[in-house]
Parts: sequence; C-alpha cells; structure tokens
Amino acid sequence: MAFVEVTKQGNIGIITMNRPEALNALSSAVFADLTKALDQVEHDDDVYVVIITGAGRAFVAGADIGEMAHMNVEEGLSFSELGNGLLMRVDMFPKPTIAAVNGFALGGGCELSLACDIRIASEKAKFGQPEVGLGIIPGFGGTQRMARIIGTGPAMELIFTADTIDAKQAEKIGMVNHVVPAEELMDAAIAMAEKIASKAQVAIRTSKMALRRGIDCDINTAVTYEALAFATCFGTEDQKDAMKAFVEKRKLEKFKNR
Repeated sequence: MAFVEVTKQGNIGIITMNRPEALNALSSAVFADLTKALDQVEHDDDVYVVIITGAGRAFVAGADIGEMAHMNVEEGLSFSELGNGLLMRVDMFPKPTIAAVNGFALGGGCELSLACDIRIASEKAKFGQPEVGLGIIPGFGGTQRMARIIGTGPAMELIFTADTIDAKQAEKIGMVNHVVPAEELMDAAIAMAEKIASKAQVAIRTSKMALRRGIDCDINTAVTYEALAFATCFGTEDQKDAMKAFVEKRKLEKFKNR
C-alpha cells in the first residue's frame, strides 16, 4: 500500500495514513489503500483494537482538492458515496477504533476522526470543516456525525463558519475524549487500546454494536436490542469464567474471547 501503513503491537493494529507530502489528503487512491488496511486488521484475529493516526504534521488535512476541483455533479456524488461508504465501514467496524489525532484533522480528516469510536488528540491537533469556504459541504458524513457527537448548535457553528479549532476547544465541546502532549500521543492511544484489549472481546464488540445501532433508534427499540445483545453474552465462555472467578473471589487471568 503506497499511502497507508499497517503495523501491529501485541493485539493492537495501527493504521497510519502515510501521504505526508500532501498532509495525508484523501484521494481515490488513498481510499483504496485504506480499504485494504481495514480488510487486513479486520481479518486478523489477533487484532482486538485498531488505532488510526497520520504520518507527519497531519492526521488527514482533508479530501484532495486537486482531484475534486474538476468534478461535475455526477462525479461529486460518486466521490461522496465512496468516502461515505468507507467511513460508514469505520463507524460500524466490528472492532473498537481509536483516532490518535496528531495534527490537522480538517474536512475529510475531521470526518474520519468522528467515524472512530474514541478520539485522543495531541495538543498540536486542529479540527475543522472548511468546506463551505470552498463552495461545498462536508460530504463524508460530517454534517451527521458532528451533530450527533457535539450537538446541533455547535456543529452548525463549526460547519457554517468553517472555523478551525484547537485540541483544547475540541475537548471542551466533546469532540475528543482526551488531549495529551504531542510526544505522549501514541503512548496514550496504545495504553487505552491495551486496556480495551484486556477485556472480554465478545462483550466489547457486542457493546459497540448496541451503542452504534441504538443511538439512531427510539429508546424502546434500542433497549430491546440491548436486552437481546446482553442475553447473547450469557452464551460465552468469558461470562462463565469471569463470573465464576468473581464469586470465588479470585482474579481471572485472561479471557478466552469466546
């Protein structure tokens, strides 16, 4: 893969957007490589948690404007559908995802971070949706995920003004979970990933699906889905082992993840 690198650290898969000369801008070729990277970590049974980050000064500085500049309406629709499909895959990815935002997360990069489950930002990170300044709107789910994560009013302000905000402001409005010094970013992301990886993975993945699917349902439908998901956990060895250890007042050394 020319533009995306995949590495592993224990049970953690690390996807690095690796087009630093273009600030990791999203193009059709980058989307193709990111698809391959997601395939790789999804099908690797030893990967429990996925971290997405960027090489150089940017997480992802946006979609490739050079590629978009000459698009017509039909091409614009195809490009949005391509990006939206890929970010929906990140959104509904079966394993937990953490965005380790090292620098600029603008436009499509902000949208990619919002599609992840958890966001940890470097103090150097910058977030924004600058699209209206270019005569377009966010096209990879930004108008939808941002409103769901930070609320409609703050989302409208950021999208309408095209303002860029720093990591502390992003944390204040709930766009990111934590802000850490730049040199501590990957350590913090890996520490969180390791904590998640140490838990029962069937339960983690079931929790994610309950959260993702339930958020868009009415509360009665959502809690019915949760009850069914809860019940399936009682068919796992992890539930039997962990509860037996608890009752016997001993520490469970390791989950079998089945």
